[in-house]
Amino acid sequence: MLVEQKYLRQDIPDFRVGDTVRVTFRLFKEELMTSEEQKKQQKQQQKEGRKEREPIAVFEGVVIRKRGEGTSSTFTIRKIAQGIGTERTFFLHSPNIVKIEVLKRGKVRRARLYYLRGLSTKEARIKEDRKRAMQDRMAAKNASNQ
Repeated sequence: MLVEQKYLRQDIPDFRVGDTVRVTFRLFKEELMTSEEQKKQQKQQQKEGRKEREPIAVFEGVVIRKRGEGTSSTFTIRKIAQGIGTERTFFLHSPNIVKIEVLKRGKVRRARLYYLRGLSTKEARIKEDRKRAMQDRMAAKNASNQ
């Protein structure tokens, strides 16, 4: 655990299963290119060095799972776009994550929300936890006053 300590991120907000979050993360260009394009890109980078920045993507949805501890901890987000459900798992302490924003606090009674997979968009709505949302607003208000 002491070895992992320097890799743990301190800028991660407190979020739970059921919360709606927006994760901004870096995409590697290698994921977007074909193998021939990758070879050309590698040759070009060897000549002039790595100058370009990776593109940034956003994934917004409901947290359906959190697991693990330390650098191996992960969380899974589910979103529904155009009637198709998509899930993505992120490492919580990954350097590729630019930021995590909590948009809405959800009130759920389960640690894993896999049952959302079988529900339609309207059925999969999660009630807002107004108590935690109010605490967030009060904390933001106190931080802005100071």
